[in-house]
Amino acid sequence: MKRRDAPLVGRIIQTPDCVAEGAAYLARIEPRFADALAQTGPLPLRRRRDGFEALLDAIVSQQVSVAAAAAIWGRMKAAKLTGPRKVIRASDEELRACGLSRQKIRYARALAAARIDFRALRDVPTPEVIATLVEVPGIGRWTAEIYAMFSLGRADVFAPGDLALQEAAKLLFDLEARPRERELRVMAEAWAPWRGVAARALWAYYRVAKDREGIR
Repeated sequence: MKRRDAPLVGRIIQTPDCVAEGAAYLARIEPRFADALAQTGPLPLRRRRDGFEALLDAIVSQQVSVAAAAAIWGRMKAAKLTGPRKVIRASDEELRACGLSRQKIRYARALAAARIDFRALRDVPTPEVIATLVEVPGIGRWTAEIYAMFSLGRADVFAPGDLALQEAAKLLFDLEARPRERELRVMAEAWAPWRGVAARALWAYYRVAKDREGIR
């Protein structure tokens, strides 16, 4: 049965049509988004499965390039080290062989030990999702927001700590300097209730402007 949007969680992005609806809204309220979308074309859905594996993937992607994150995740999948029990039972050497740093090994094990009820997170407000996830060592606000945006499909989540989003905003809005996290968070308030689509638009614009991916 198709899951309906719940009042507590707001609009859920489920299909490309949802993204297109959000993009049309942003183009109406902000001409610079209209310009960006003319260059990027249709925005990607970027929905992912939720659960442990998705959050572990987000940890792997922290502070490394998109290409490096994809390579590390590929090795982890090949070694079948993407489940909580596998991570707990694996040796440090096995995890390092996949490309995880000592710090990320600690974070991966902490996530496995946290026993988060991922199914329950689907039906709670976004602030509660963020608060639950950031209790786990290694999961900061950026990782939690990315999870809420892509794995839970929350339409009005933004990740202002993302450097590619900051740089894209600087370029698109012709700012003198790259906005800091707090500045971009305030700036993004004008894009509600489709801040998740605004993020997709900025990442797509970053790819056009910089000829490289800003998010995996």
